[in-house]
Amino acid sequence: MRFETLGYFLREALTGIRRNGFMSFASASTVFVSLVVLSLLLVVAANVRHLAAYVESQVAVVAFLAPGTGRAEGRALEQRIAGMEGVAGTRFVTREEALQDLKTMFGDRADLLEGVEQENPLRDSIEVRLADPRYGEKVAAALRQSAGVEDVKYRRDLADRIRRVGDAVRTGSAVLVGLLAVTTLFLISNTIRLTVYARRREIQIMKLVGATDWFIRWPLIIEGILLGLAGAGAAAALAWWGYDRLLVEVTRAMPFIPLVPREPLLPQVAQVVVLGGALLGALGSSLSLRRHLRV
Repeated sequence: MRFETLGYFLREALTGIRRNGFMSFASASTVFVSLVVLSLLLVVAANVRHLAAYVESQVAVVAFLAPGTGRAEGRALEQRIAGMEGVAGTRFVTREEALQDLKTMFGDRADLLEGVEQENPLRDSIEVRLADPRYGEKVAAALRQSAGVEDVKYRRDLADRIRRVGDAVRTGSAVLVGLLAVTTLFLISNTIRLTVYARRREIQIMKLVGATDWFIRWPLIIEGILLGLAGAGAAAALAWWGYDRLLVEVTRAMPFIPLVPREPLLPQVAQVVVLGGALLGALGSSLSLRRHLRV
């Protein structure tokens, strides 16, 4: 395709967008709404997977020692636990170390824990890393029967709950995005149909002088792609700005909640959104041309 021909197609596409201003705006706006929901879906899904992986990567089983259990006895228990089947590693955590870990987790908000040192409510514990999650219940059951252990926390159920929530969010969002995509295709198709109707005499003349079907179709397809890209660009910008602000606020207020870093998440989301907008625009145009372009 020559540069002059491409320039002609682009000018014709822009003319069609201006001619059908309201419908063009409605089409781009619907693309924008659809892709904002898609962006939200991608961001939420990525963070749910990240959170589940983070929980699993942390200590899978924690045994809290009973009051009055000496540190020597606790460390001896740790050695016995380390020899259990399915245990990849252990760590004996004193109540003082647990408090320090909590302060580190709170980051800039560690001042909320001021005064706790005097009456530290935390307990000595043994953190257990599993060689495989399937050993979790077996190890937890053995720890509950061990002398000197008051309570056992097994975090596998938390990761499973996070995954179930993530699956529900992805399914619901996918349905909503699908409905909005259908609406977007309908609006873009109607916008292109209006362009075809307004140019019906011009199209007939072009056919009479030997213009090919694709020479007539390309400006309309480019028009749909431009409408899709307009909505996609606005959606990508909003997603980028929104997640950037979310990272700042969540890190400031709840630094212990792990969120996916902006890199490479945001560039990946932007790429998917822009490609999705262009695809919606091209598909909407193609549907309209197949049904309404009769020359």
